[in-house]
Amino acid sequence: MKKISKSKKRLGFVKTRRGAIATPVFMPVATQGAVKNLTPEELKSLGAEIILGNTYHLWLRPGSEQIKKFGGLHKFMNWNGPILTDSGGYQVFSLGMKTQGRSFSSAELAPPSAAFKQSWCEKLVPEPSGNLVKLSDKGVEFRDPFDGKKYFLSPEKSIQIQLDLSSDIIMVLDECVGYPASHIEAEQAVKRTTGWARRCKKCFDEKTLKLKIKKPLLFGIVQGSVYKDLRIRSAKELLEIGFDGYAVGGVAVGEPRKYLGDVLEWVLPFLPENKPKYLMGLGRPEEIVSAVEAGIDMFDCVIPTREARHGRLYKFKANINEKDFYETLQITNAKFARDFNQIDESCKCYTCRNFSLAYLNHLFKTKEPLAMRLASMHNLRFYLDLMEKLKNQ
Repeated sequence: MKKISKSKKRLGFVKTRRGAIATPVFMPVATQGAVKNLTPEELKSLGAEIILGNTYHLWLRPGSEQIKKFGGLHKFMNWNGPILTDSGGYQVFSLGMKTQGRSFSSAELAPPSAAFKQSWCEKLVPEPSGNLVKLSDKGVEFRDPFDGKKYFLSPEKSIQIQLDLSSDIIMVLDECVGYPASHIEAEQAVKRTTGWARRCKKCFDEKTLKLKIKKPLLFGIVQGSVYKDLRIRSAKELLEIGFDGYAVGGVAVGEPRKYLGDVLEWVLPFLPENKPKYLMGLGRPEEIVSAVEAGIDMFDCVIPTREARHGRLYKFKANINEKDFYETLQITNAKFARDFNQIDESCKCYTCRNFSLAYLNHLFKTKEPLAMRLASMHNLRFYLDLMEKLKNQ
């Protein structure tokens, strides 16, 4: 990694067993082994270097062991570039996110005295549909929301699943609390996250010791909610264990946006300069620019394809150093029905090179499946172009 001038912004490469990735980098999200509405070939043509797979979903369907029989996720989905897989923890915890809509007193949000600390070694979290998520230091037990089947995800199991998927960058299992969370809840999550990270590292080292191919990378995840002392503690504890890269988690769980800058300011000084830094799951264009300025290297988010499916298209309108450097077009608006311009004349994506705003408006109004494909191509190209602009500044 190389700092740019006197800023915290960095240029670099993350070297994986399937090639080096130039950073800063945006990773399209292939939740179930596919980026919605796009083929792997189209992703490559757009400029994607690496994608993200979802361990939780792929474990449940079609099953990590079945994917292993196909030779791993790369062969299963016909993608020959690097793949990062998450640990599956966030999806499991979101089944029973018990803090949603909850408020806390100032006493609960403050660091507790020793007399009030609880171990909370085990908790049972009811989910609105009646499912249960049972969390302990051993791991997390949950029911599949589709068929009610019971599963148990431990740090060791998470590592094994990701190895079965043949991931190139593996994430440790962590506990992600929602917002708001009391200090004691966040502290317990940090304690458990550190313990799980240590077990993940041990399991990873044991299972990759005799690999005949190059080892994947293993990243730790910093937690701690919106508490400075816990964020710093989490970063220091992970650094003591030692990982190939470090992620900042728990920053897209309903907290006010003002906390993003604070969390990065607290955490990044404690992470090594020569290791990649990954901001998980958060990625509006302006947030990416701010995070790159702070020293983040890697991003993933479902926003570009999700917004595309709802007919919201991104367009650059100014230099990315300016506050309002882009705009969002709601393509279903009547004003676009007779607009024969492209979305963005500077964009080189297939959509902008071949189709007008009027045609896209027509496709969305008539609910043609092609509408979401063309919109997804453009929005992902916008995000990938944004990363290039950040590199070339």
